[in-house]
Amino acid sequence: MSLPGVAATRVGYIGGSFQNPTYRDVCSHGTGHAEAVEVTFDPQQISYENLLDVFWECHDPTQFNRQGPDIGDQYRSAIFTHSAEQQKSAEDSLEKLDHSGRLNRRIVTEIKPAPVFWEAEAYHQKYHAKNGGGCGF
Repeated sequence: MSLPGVAATRVGYIGGSFQNPTYRDVCSHGTGHAEAVEVTFDPQQISYENLLDVFWECHDPTQFNRQGPDIGDQYRSAIFTHSAEQQKSAEDSLEKLDHSGRLNRRIVTEIKPAPVFWEAEAYHQKYHAKNGGGCGF
C-alpha cells in the first residue's frame, strides 16, 4: 500500500549515540537507536496530521520496547520531528488518541526532535514490500 503524497521512504536508525550504526550494532542494545522509517512527503497532497493518523493505526503505541514479536529498545514507539510545528502536532495527536478511549493502556510513544538519521543497510530497505506486512508508507 502506498499513500498519495508520500514521495519516498527509507529505513534506518535514529535516536542513539553511536555514529553510523549497523543493524548488528543496533541489535546489541548499546547504541540507543530506534529502527525507524523516514518519510518524505508533499504537504500539498498529504498533511503531517494524516501521516500521524497512519502512524497510530499501523502499530501499537502502548507497547514498551516492543512491536509484535520484535522485542528490544530498538523497537520502541517514537516520533522524531523536524520542526516546532511538527512537535506540537505530534504531541496534540498523541494526547487526542490517549484520551479517546480507543486504547486499553496509556501511550508510551516518545516524541523528540530528530537527531541524525542513519540509513539502514540495503537489505532492510522496502523490507515489508519484499516480505509482507508494514504500515503503508
